[in-house]
Amino acid sequence: MTKAIRIHAFGGPDALTYEDVAVGEPGPGQVLIKHTAIGLNFIDVYQRSGLYPLPLPAILGSEAAGVIEAVGPDVTDLKAGDRVAYATALGAYCERRLAPAALMLLLPSSTPDAAAAAMMLKGLTAQYLLRRTYRVQKGDTILIHAAAGGVGLIVCQWAKHLGAKVIGTVGSEAKAEIAKAHGCDHAILYKTEDFVARVKELTDGQGCNVVYDSVGLTTFNGSLDCLKPLGTLALFGQSSGKVPPFDPGLLAAKGSLFLTRPSLFTYSAKRADLVAMAQDLFDVVEQGAVNIEIGHTYALKDAAHAHADLESRETTGASILLP
Repeated sequence: MTKAIRIHAFGGPDALTYEDVAVGEPGPGQVLIKHTAIGLNFIDVYQRSGLYPLPLPAILGSEAAGVIEAVGPDVTDLKAGDRVAYATALGAYCERRLAPAALMLLLPSSTPDAAAAAMMLKGLTAQYLLRRTYRVQKGDTILIHAAAGGVGLIVCQWAKHLGAKVIGTVGSEAKAEIAKAHGCDHAILYKTEDFVARVKELTDGQGCNVVYDSVGLTTFNGSLDCLKPLGTLALFGQSSGKVPPFDPGLLAAKGSLFLTRPSLFTYSAKRADLVAMAQDLFDVVEQGAVNIEIGHTYALKDAAHAHADLESRETTGASILLP
C-alpha cells in the first residue's frame, strides 16, 4: 500500500482525501516509480472541480519526479535507480505509482528533483508556446497573462532570452516585482489598469505579435484587442472560466488574427517530440537562461490547502507537494 490523494466526487478542495491505495508490480510498458516531489498545476483544479471530468475515484496530478524502483518486462531503456520526471501521466498525487515508461524523461544530474517536479508541465508548456505555437523571434513583442505564475515566470525568462519585449499582467505590486525580476519588461496591474490601453501605450499603438492567455473568460476579448494585424492569440487555459461562443468574423474584423487553443498533450503525443521538447527545456535551464522558482512547498497530505491557495491566487512561481 502507498499513500495518495484521491477524489471520490467532484467539488472544492475538501473533496481531496488522503488515503491508502494499492500499487502492483509493473507490467509491459510500465515502471514503478517512487516520487520525491510532485508538481501542482491549475489543471488539477479543473479536474478536481469536474470542469475536466475524470472517471472516479481518481488520483489527481500530472507531473512528478522520482526514482524508478522496477521496470516492466519489455522496458529496455530505463532501469531501477534512474532519476526521472514526467509531465502528462495522470495519478501523480501519491508516494509510489505505476506509470507509462514512454512518458518518463531521464533527468540531467544537474537538475534537482524538486525543480524537475516544478518545471516539467509548466516548462514544456512554455516550450511549445514559445517555440511551436508561435515561434518567438528577436524583436517580437509578447503579452503573457498571469506573468508571476508558474508558466508565466518561465515564459518571461525564456522569451527575454529569445530577444523579445515582454509585457505581463499581474494582480499585485508584489507580483509585478517578481515578474520584472524574471524578464518581464512591463508588468501591468490588471486590477487597477486597463491592460489593453496600457499595451497600446507600451507598443506605440502597434500591439503584440502574440498573446499567451491562460485566464480565458475575463481576458479573452481584451487579448484580441492587444494584437497587431496577423497576430496570434494562444488560449492555453481558462482559470476565470470558459470563453463563450463567438463569431469567427471577429478575427477578420480585428486584423485577420489567428486563434488557437493548444494543449501540451497534443504537442507531446509523439515520444520523439516529447524528448526534443524536454531537451530544449533542460538546455535553457542548464544555461541559466531560465531559473525555476519554487514559491510554495506543501506536504502531500496538505494538498487541499495547496489547492485553496492556488485558486485564491495566493501563490507565485511553482508549487510542489512532497510525499
